[in-house]
Amino acid sequence: MQNNASEVTTKEHSTMMVTFVAQCEKKALNRTRRVLDAFANRIGSRTWQTVITNEGLQSVKKLLRKTATKNTAVSCHWIRSRSRSEFLWVVGSKGKFSAEGVVPVNYTKQENVLKIDDVEVDIKKYIANTKRQLLTQHLFAVGYVSYVLCKQLTDDEMLATAVFIAGCWHDMGKTDPAFQQWAMDKTKKKLIDDIPEEGQHIDKTGKFSFEKHPRHNEISLLLFALLDDKNDTFVNSRNRDLIQHSIYWHHAKPIRKEEIKNLGGVFNKLGAQQVKNLVPVSHGILDEIKSLTSIYGSDLALLDCVKKPDEDRIYDVKKLYLAEYKSYGSNENIDNFKGNVTINAKNNIARTVVVSADRLVSALSAEALNTHIEEGSLHTLLDNALLQERGLAADIQACLQGFEDKYPGSDQNKQQTQAVKALNESDKAIGILQGPAGCGKTKIALEWAASKYAKKIIWVCPRVQVCQGLLNDLTSAEYLPNTKIEICTGEFKTIYQNGKKTPTPENEEFSGDIVLTTIDQVMNTVTTHTKITGLVQYMNAHVVFDEYHEYIPMAGFNLLFAELVGCKQQQSKMQNTLLVSATPNYYFVSELLGIDENDIVRMPSFNKSQYQIEFQAFDESHEDESNPLYQLQPKNTFVISNTAITAQKSFIQNQNAYSGPI
Repeated sequence: MQNNASEVTTKEHSTMMVTFVAQCEKKALNRTRRVLDAFANRIGSRTWQTVITNEGLQSVKKLLRKTATKNTAVSCHWIRSRSRSEFLWVVGSKGKFSAEGVVPVNYTKQENVLKIDDVEVDIKKYIANTKRQLLTQHLFAVGYVSYVLCKQLTDDEMLATAVFIAGCWHDMGKTDPAFQQWAMDKTKKKLIDDIPEEGQHIDKTGKFSFEKHPRHNEISLLLFALLDDKNDTFVNSRNRDLIQHSIYWHHAKPIRKEEIKNLGGVFNKLGAQQVKNLVPVSHGILDEIKSLTSIYGSDLALLDCVKKPDEDRIYDVKKLYLAEYKSYGSNENIDNFKGNVTINAKNNIARTVVVSADRLVSALSAEALNTHIEEGSLHTLLDNALLQERGLAADIQACLQGFEDKYPGSDQNKQQTQAVKALNESDKAIGILQGPAGCGKTKIALEWAASKYAKKIIWVCPRVQVCQGLLNDLTSAEYLPNTKIEICTGEFKTIYQNGKKTPTPENEEFSGDIVLTTIDQVMNTVTTHTKITGLVQYMNAHVVFDEYHEYIPMAGFNLLFAELVGCKQQQSKMQNTLLVSATPNYYFVSELLGIDENDIVRMPSFNKSQYQIEFQAFDESHEDESNPLYQLQPKNTFVISNTAITAQKSFIQNQNAYSGPI
């Protein structure tokens, strides 16, 4: 099978862009890969693309023929334009390709109907939601937007590739006939535009119940596990787990009387025959997504799939546990916890970008989605999701100039600027500032953010009182009285600007240019599903963790805090996170966060007063008189503890024993 006219035409061009597609089997695939890898860029497990001369192309063809066996099958296509390609030739088994050089899927005479394994699949009848978005378009769009968003938030190409695959698979379970029938019935009279944040699921009415039927994300995970060809090596095992995590957890776990613990439970509730029916449908959907990917001009590729899972594969898959939300075990070694933190941090990012992309795409009408795909403009959906410049850095610079004008040539100002320079000289993703009380850590943090051209600062505090203290400073005349400063805690939700304060509108939390919040509000983005997309704002913003040492002795909080830092460590080129403390815990910083103690920037104290300090050894787990922090002390004695909780407990224990002035 050869197009001689095409070959003659190519001689008129010095170079051309070509695509090679390999449908080789067994050992022939590795031999083909070695040849093509030497001449072209691999853009998929079986696809290559490059710009090449006609002479070079003939050399490739000759080398392929020398290594060809009966299992070799390689087609070559000349990319004429964004929307048109021309088939040139095939080396090896021509039966692996159609007359046009594409992989045949047996289109029947009926438009949009694929015949796969003697099963007719009408891919255009499957919809994703009550807006009647085509499922194929919805899946591709979510995958592509997830990929672009992940690239905006991290430096990890492999992670972005994994979330593309997760996005393209996340709603595959909506091929379930029960979901399709429910969606069609819902839209018989009119389309329903109001899609809830938690996604669309079949109404639990009449005889239908999720006690007896799996949700579509559970079916999606089952289908992925059954069809994933693990011989595909361009995604490693760790990212395969991440893909499965994102597919399963893009919706919250349903509450059932009898919990589903493994994929066998999903398989049994769906039924063996229904699973068998969904396999060719999934292949048809995936073929169309691959086509959309190619038409859209993307270099991305989906994982290869097995044609049909055999009984052994089904048996193995049914034993697999559902993806864990957090992968922490009863570890005794901090290295194990460190590994868990990294895994969970990446899972957090993957899950939030898939959910965010899903919500952005689902907000479109079916017509608008189709237009975005045809015009190649899906990336514009992120325009409103990412931060916009509102002049924060300029406001901070004006504030800093005010300090310089008020205290010209001040040694403290100079020392603070030197600390910022030292923070900026580090090549680490996370900056750490150590400084005693009164050294101006707040001003240093602002100067650091301005030097990074911050568009937004999320200032995370261990307690509401710390938020309130910062609020008083930042809204004062010498700091940022005209900047939009927001306090967002469980108790306070208020915006301050230009001397006015207004309640934060519902669902508009974290809208300030500087947001003062507590650690629990940020942790909601990695521990709950309702606040999951808030992690995008967190990843976008410059973040200051103030008095972070207070989380370290708090079980659970210390790991979740490490996760949040771990998310930011995926932004190694951005360096937009600062940890601030007068008393950093060096072991925690170095052993769990993986930050060298030598990278900590230290500010000197400007307090010249003399103090006598007495150090005592004690067991901090004891909360009695053997612990000096809980002993009754004489007048004129300062007892310094590392957390407010210790001070509060000590006061409660001794308040009745002390009769002097407080």
